[in-house]
Amino acid sequence: MNSTTANSLKLGICGLGTVGRGTLSLLESNGVEISLRTGLPIEVIAVASRSLQPDSLPHIANTGTDPFMVVNDPDVDVVIETIGGLDVAFEVVKQALSSGKHVVTANKALIAVRGGELIPIAEANNVILAFESAVAGGIPIIKALREGLAANKINWLAGIINGTGNFILSEMAAKQRQFLDVLVEAQELGYAEADPTFDVEGIDAAHKLTIMASIAFGIPLQFEKTYTEGISQITPEDIGYAKELGYTIKHLGIARLVEAGVEMRVHPTLISNKELLANVNGVGNAILVNGNAVGSTLYNGAGAGADATASSVVADVIDIARYQVAGMEKPAIATLGYLEPYKNVPVLKIEDIRSEYYLRIFAKDRVGVMANISKILQSHDISIEAVIQKEAISENVPIVILTHNALEKQLNGAIAEIEQLDDVQDSIARIRLETFDDEGGS
Repeated sequence: MNSTTANSLKLGICGLGTVGRGTLSLLESNGVEISLRTGLPIEVIAVASRSLQPDSLPHIANTGTDPFMVVNDPDVDVVIETIGGLDVAFEVVKQALSSGKHVVTANKALIAVRGGELIPIAEANNVILAFESAVAGGIPIIKALREGLAANKINWLAGIINGTGNFILSEMAAKQRQFLDVLVEAQELGYAEADPTFDVEGIDAAHKLTIMASIAFGIPLQFEKTYTEGISQITPEDIGYAKELGYTIKHLGIARLVEAGVEMRVHPTLISNKELLANVNGVGNAILVNGNAVGSTLYNGAGAGADATASSVVADVIDIARYQVAGMEKPAIATLGYLEPYKNVPVLKIEDIRSEYYLRIFAKDRVGVMANISKILQSHDISIEAVIQKEAISENVPIVILTHNALEKQLNGAIAEIEQLDDVQDSIARIRLETFDDEGGS
């Protein structure tokens, strides 16, 4: 670092999209207060963006379209990466860290998928790779897990960590609308991208869950082992049946430490209407974390947007400034909190988890159908907690079943067998049901 004893912290921003512009604006509007809180003036001296117009930022000394121009600027102390994507962003961050510059990134995919390659480079060069803004926008969940809850053994965490999916399910629940209908509205409102796959199929949430689980349990980043399931198959009927039973359907990321290993999964989930997470609607995010000393704590707020995400980016910059002012030779807090003893803790496959389940079955309206279904479930050691049998639609009747806690592998076998019954029409809809309590969840 070239500014340990300098009179300011000099920043370079790579990428001037929503987050990059929000960060620049926040640094400029709140600059005086930020400097007072750190004891060190902070200034942006370089900006690169592929769409940057010449002379559009006359107050910044070094501007252009090449992000490596920022990385190679000898006066830049901290590189802020808001480019997005993987390949270019990876090279920018890698080169910055290798040259002894701190990096702040909002890039969840980069950390979840390739963070394992970048973190050793940061550690070898005694610099910080910070990514508070990569998870849950303006909610300081990374700091909470890594610092505020550091005295705890984390039992589990569960969260609504994608605002687009939560908006869609909230609208479907409130107005009994179809998924595709609400998706179009979400795109028109700017909540969903033109290609919404990352949001509605759970990939975005899986990136965030991977990062949080690594910090919470001290395990390596393992995005490829995170089970991911989207919300595109959820129907208004499912939401209505769940409501009759006292539940709400939310798209959750769940990470849980169990005796056999760690669960990391993203999927639609039935949760009791009494749960705090059941009442988080619209584009908001919320994460519930359970520690063995503190119990359950909830973190709720804006999970996206220029201002909220910029708030977290600048919070990381402030931490780096304080580190500089303190004259520290190496970061005091590990990037991930990775713990060597937990290096080989297995991540469970989805068929090895236990849960309660919601099943929706369309069957012919005949005597004995329910008895046959019950017999198959019982043969796979699955007991029934509740049943709703609705009015027949044509010749078919929807049957909704809630099971007691069961092994997913056994449920898979039961579903396959039930679907072979002559009286059962179509495939069976299955949604996992979770409870969250101070004893470690379901």
